[in-house]
Amino acid sequence: MASVVDRNDVRFEVCSRGNNARFPASDSQRVAQVEYCTSAEDVVRTLQQAIDRGQRPTVRSSGHCYEDWVVNNPGGVLLDVSMMDRVTTGETPGSYVIQPGAKLGVVYERLYKLGGAVIPGGTCYTVTAGGHVSGGGYGTLARMYGITVDWLTGVEIVIVNQAGKAELIHADAQHHPALFRALRGGQGSNFGVITAFHFAKLPPMPKQVLAANISWDWKEMTREKFVRIVTTYGDYWSKNDKNPATYPVFTNLVIGNSKSGRIGLGLHYAQTGDDNEGRDWVQEYLNLFQTCKPSAEAPPDYLQQQQDFGQQQRPLVGDTVCYGTHPVRALNWVEATVNGQGGSGLYGSNRRRSKYKSCYMKKGFTVAEANVLYDQMTSDATRGLILAIDSYGGMVNNPARIADTAIPQRNSILKLQYQSYWLNEADDAFRLNGIRQCYKAMYSTPSADPKYPGYPYPNENFEGCYINYADADMLESPEWTTLYYGTGDLYPLLQQVKKEYDPHNLFHHSMSIRPKA
Repeated sequence: MASVVDRNDVRFEVCSRGNNARFPASDSQRVAQVEYCTSAEDVVRTLQQAIDRGQRPTVRSSGHCYEDWVVNNPGGVLLDVSMMDRVTTGETPGSYVIQPGAKLGVVYERLYKLGGAVIPGGTCYTVTAGGHVSGGGYGTLARMYGITVDWLTGVEIVIVNQAGKAELIHADAQHHPALFRALRGGQGSNFGVITAFHFAKLPPMPKQVLAANISWDWKEMTREKFVRIVTTYGDYWSKNDKNPATYPVFTNLVIGNSKSGRIGLGLHYAQTGDDNEGRDWVQEYLNLFQTCKPSAEAPPDYLQQQQDFGQQQRPLVGDTVCYGTHPVRALNWVEATVNGQGGSGLYGSNRRRSKYKSCYMKKGFTVAEANVLYDQMTSDATRGLILAIDSYGGMVNNPARIADTAIPQRNSILKLQYQSYWLNEADDAFRLNGIRQCYKAMYSTPSADPKYPGYPYPNENFEGCYINYADADMLESPEWTTLYYGTGDLYPLLQQVKKEYDPHNLFHHSMSIRPKA
């Protein structure tokens, strides 16, 4: 039986929260009760009871939803599946079953123990499989293995049929194929409550990871230097996206507002061969951004500093400097991936308020875009803003997967996430205005579609936005669904699936699929 936490329960305030402290917007927006399910049978029973009581259901696996889709549900019931967190082998050799409440860090650990396999998922290890996988989750192995839904072969989901009855069904390529495609990136919260993901096979984990980084001090940054870094970063992936030698690579350029102190470039190379694999490539890549000084000029404690990297150390001052070759750390893959991950799944009083935006880029940054970004990141109006620019593409960019998944963005080389975090509600207007200002400016250059200024509408330069980085501001744009679901047949299919499998539109929120008329 599901465990019920209602408004009279001392646990209610904590249990009715999410990760983003902006939601629920007020106490009146909270649900009437939270019900913790531990099995698919619990989900069927609890969902049916909610329907019979006339309550709107929302679903939570980890509470990391960026917008108000889950905990803002006045008078409704919140079905929490976080305790459905098993990771097991499947019925056939090499197959696996992952429940929606399994945290990514736990998924990696258990797949390692069960068979040395991996999903190409994300790096926020307290995020759970439920929303991550069904929204098309990606991570450091995406260029080598594609995205998580490319490996998904079946989904167990509780839907509510035309008769108003909750029922558990299994969707795959042979059974409910349209629903199965929709669940491979079209967000499970649109259609029902996912209770398990099935993978007929998964790729092998890397043997080892080569990790390296460079950082620059904003105090030593000039416009020309900034433009060179940003355009060099994008140009490399424009030229090398289809080069198989780069498939094991994940890079991440993180640019904070100039008040933040530093700009960082991180690199992971996933080794599957011997210890020398990729080492020359790492040096060649980093040389594009920084030339090392001669080894003879290294200070006496330089080697010790590199050995101590990652441990507590004094704050960096100035740009990082290398001597001889760029420092590279070789880390056992599972230790590098799961060490330090944790989190209880409950959200206390130290939650942060946050806002996010996203963009897929099909080409690198133009000089004009880099200059706009410099202007925005040196403005006090965007204080606290962070832009993470991830390498993308590689094996993700398989056009055949457009037809059998709900992720149409298969021609991008970079994936961007705009982020802002703060503590006080009094700062909401300033922080929201800052991230919106930067985003609008970035997509009002000549690279953007002139019909839709301020948005990365699909064209020769952009490929829209990522639904797992939910951004309700996009509702203000015309044809906002095109940003997330492309210009092809996907959104009409999702609408038809919505009409067939959620005929009463029970699973709805501000950006949910609109049922086909």
